[in-house]
Amino acid sequence: MTEIESDSAGSPRRIVVGVGGGIAAYKACSIIRSFTEAGHHVRVIPTESALEFVGRATFEALSGNPVQTGVFADVPQVPHVRLGQEADLVVVAPATADLMARAAHGRADDLLTATLLTARCPVVFAPAMHTEMWEHPATVANVATLRSRGITVIEPASGRLTGKDTGAGRLPEPDEIVGLATLLLERSDALPQDLAGRRILVSAGGTREPLDPVRFLGNRSSGKQGYAIARLAAQRGAQVTLVAGYTADLVDPAAVTVIRVRTAQEMREAVDKAAIGAEAVVMAAAVADFRPATVATSKIKKGADEPDTIPLTRNDDILAGLVQSRRDGGLPNTTAIVGFAAETGDAHGDVLTHARSKLTRKGCDLLVVNAVGEGKAFEVDNNDGWLLGADGSERALAHGSKALMASRVLDAVSALLTAGGSSGVSSAG
Repeated sequence: MTEIESDSAGSPRRIVVGVGGGIAAYKACSIIRSFTEAGHHVRVIPTESALEFVGRATFEALSGNPVQTGVFADVPQVPHVRLGQEADLVVVAPATADLMARAAHGRADDLLTATLLTARCPVVFAPAMHTEMWEHPATVANVATLRSRGITVIEPASGRLTGKDTGAGRLPEPDEIVGLATLLLERSDALPQDLAGRRILVSAGGTREPLDPVRFLGNRSSGKQGYAIARLAAQRGAQVTLVAGYTADLVDPAAVTVIRVRTAQEMREAVDKAAIGAEAVVMAAAVADFRPATVATSKIKKGADEPDTIPLTRNDDILAGLVQSRRDGGLPNTTAIVGFAAETGDAHGDVLTHARSKLTRKGCDLLVVNAVGEGKAFEVDNNDGWLLGADGSERALAHGSKALMASRVLDAVSALLTAGGSSGVSSAG
């Protein structure tokens, strides 16, 4: 059975951006700008404490709308009820420990918390606080309460906090918050906690095979799709390791352990090591099939000594190696192995014909197929394709963001993990 999904995130929406009183409040400005530049209608509702960090005029200038904090402002318009009722999305960033505590207990003592009580749209909290506050049992309980009510609470990043402190509790980068929030406009159920506690390995980006100290063989992979999968897996509760090749200027996803590699051989070694204990492996990286047979120690010069040909040697097939290792008992915990195929049609068949053959040859549980070409798959923010299952099932994925595709892939991974084995993709939707 083939199932088609639609993209509903393109039309302008009404978005409320709540801003808590933390030092990270300045990052809300980038979030507001991203939403307004995308054509959305944005209302900013800061707390009084947030205005100690960023002035009212800044929020009004960026959003193009008035900013209030109390329930008695503009009373005839009843904003403490109307803003939440009319919103298509509410994003709270930063969400402080105090603000989440008030929201969890149903407080309505300012305009933001009152709006949260009336909102019936997707609501996203992006926490930011010191590690001790994030890990305190009270905050842990409040986060669990909010999530139990269908609110998305993003896992914070780890890094530099206020002063000299470092640890978990840093606000994720604005682009990451906007991306996750925008995904909820495409698909409101995109961030369940169905992968909580699962160990997932993801590979992303392209490999670069050196020819000499200056040149290399590479490909056009940006790593965006693999990063989207790793990011969403972590936000759906998984313990994620990301083995990343070349990824341009991508920011590491929050709450993800990142291992950097350069060549296909380095990626194979890192993946083989990290796969031990992983319950699912998603090989989204574009791994070079070949590498130069020899690497020159100095730059190859033009002229009499330049080579007529450059001999190549085949790299190991990492995906096929993982499948064989599982068959041999080397990956006893790995239930789901997912491959990616960037394909083109030719005289021997179309994209799906080649993809079905590759799925059989590789032996993985799922294969995500992209038709490549100018403006397709590589170096772009949107994607489409097919999801093929080892049982012969197929699912068409309509054009949409790479985050949307990542969510569909993770639906299928979650279904495999729940079923405990290869069950195709028919239950992924």
